[in-house]
Amino acid sequence: MATASANGRKTIFITGAASGIGLGAARRFAREGWFVGLADIDKTGLKSALAAIGPGNGLILDLDVRDRGHWTRAITAFGKATGGRMDVLLNNAGIARYGFLEEQSPEEGDLQIDINVKGVINGARAGLDLLKATPGSTLINVASCAGLFGAPRMAIYAATKFAVRGLSEALEAEFARFGVAVRCIMPWFVDTPILNAGSQGSNQKITDAIREGGSAVYTVEEAAQVVWDAAHGKGGKLNYIVGKAGRDIAFAARFMPGSVRKRLRVAPTSS
Repeated sequence: MATASANGRKTIFITGAASGIGLGAARRFAREGWFVGLADIDKTGLKSALAAIGPGNGLILDLDVRDRGHWTRAITAFGKATGGRMDVLLNNAGIARYGFLEEQSPEEGDLQIDINVKGVINGARAGLDLLKATPGSTLINVASCAGLFGAPRMAIYAATKFAVRGLSEALEAEFARFGVAVRCIMPWFVDTPILNAGSQGSNQKITDAIREGGSAVYTVEEAAQVVWDAAHGKGGKLNYIVGKAGRDIAFAARFMPGSVRKRLRVAPTSS
């Protein structure tokens, strides 16, 4: 574990920081002079992430978001390095499995729920004391545009992201009494390892759906910029969508839900 300290800088604790949006956000905030807590289960990836942002700009935190004991140790170490300061907690860690419900094993379903929902709840609980102790702090939960509509072959994933969206809305109301802001990030497809997600019972992956549908894919830098905007309350919103395609589907899901549902239905297979 690295021994760097914040030395009075603003601080952010990021889960899933070894790759994808987490790493993109780590780079963005470190570039702006913030001290970054890099938390992940991927120890090798964390070493590379720390090298990418500069060893003096953060510390490595071994964290399985499903494990409350891990959370306690990681938050304690982060608080020690930052003098008890946490300006932002970015609950970013998440996984996906792609395939029809019957193709996904119960274990694959449980894993998505445990990481995507329970992991976020664990983080909100574990980080609250440091957030409360830091004036102007923000809890940011990463959901997905899958939390706006239930897409086929992503039923459980969508359910977890609907849950994160609802949790964020409730916590925004609850944490206001502590002066802690809450924001929810909802990315459209972003170029991260999660796009390679499949399931044990299917040969298809999310990337296959993207190719078939010709959907836009956004960069981690674009997602990191949205996280930065959310951390600074730009627009005074609760929900921040990454990508024009996401904003378009959010509009359609709100004002033309029947049309969206019709487009999503999977055609019957011939027998």
